Amino acid sequence: MAICITCTQSISHLYTVYESAYNLRLEQCSSCLAFADPYVEHDTLTLLLDLILLKRGVYRHLLYNRGTEPRKACAKGQARKPEDWDETSESVTMAGVTSASAAWHQDSAREKARWLHILKLGSGLLIVDAFIRCAQLNPQTSADVSQWSAETNDVFFRILVACLIETLAFHGGVTLASCVVLKFSDWVQTWTTLRTSQVSGVRQQFRISLIPLTILYSSFTKYFLLFLLTIWRPSATLPGGAPYRFGVPYENPLIVRALEIWDEDKLDREWVVRNVLGGMAAGFGLRVVLDCHPLFTTVVILVGWVGKTAVAELLKDWIGTDAQSREIWLAYSIP
Repeated sequence: MAICITCTQSISHLYTVYESAYNLRLEQCSSCLAFADPYVEHDTLTLLLDLILLKRGVYRHLLYNRGTEPRKACAKGQARKPEDWDETSESVTMAGVTSASAAWHQDSAREKARWLHILKLGSGLLIVDAFIRCAQLNPQTSADVSQWSAETNDVFFRILVACLIETLAFHGGVTLASCVVLKFSDWVQTWTTLRTSQVSGVRQQFRISLIPLTILYSSFTKYFLLFLLTIWRPSATLPGGAPYRFGVPYENPLIVRALEIWDEDKLDREWVVRNVLGGMAAGFGLRVVLDCHPLFTTVVILVGWVGKTAVAELLKDWIGTDAQSREIWLAYSIP
């Protein structure tokens, strides 16, 4: 079943199709009275932009509702209702068994398709991450692919393998921590007054595969900005050789000192995007899929960060031969 992206209430269908795929009507949520999922009418570019902007609704659409079969109307334009079935007890029982079996097969097919999607999406993002990390370690040659040599290709292959190992470590740590957090959260709700009689649609439709998929979706914001900084690198100095300074129309030394952190020679934008923005985006995505307190998602991210940092520490000697390369590798290994 799908969920309403506004209130997470479970809903059987998101829209009804009449005669053709382009003639449809969005379903209204019975709980919040809003459209269950308006994103079914949006194109891929709109979904990508909202994903980069970290909108909660697009996460719920991509994680829970994407690929949901619509309700098909009959020839007269009316959707088939359960009242139209045979009223005999035997037929109703057979209809229930058939419906349960069909739902199980549909859920199994969606789970397989989700893991395949994770593999494809993860492979693409892994190559992008390896290219960005290679550009950070070799800024002179990585920006111009035409200058790549056999040695550069060997470095890129090493970085690609290291990024794969780091990614597996991070996803494994986050998945394990998420399962522990969910168990602990359910135990706490059982013994406190926070327990409710109705479980949200997010928790009802929760699957393990949603955790790595959420992390991959959350990486779009980070990789989009990092890729732009890799292709169009800002100059750190003026034409005369002096570093860029943040112009301040004030004479107050405290204000000048406070705004100097934005100078090009002091602020590492790539580090901020990867570590600060990347961690916030991953925490936001896990907050959507786990449906728990933000403190729990912070703990989950920290567990994954510890595992990934430990793996990066083991791989630093294999990646870089000098101290500067190893230091850069460890600095950009935080998710």
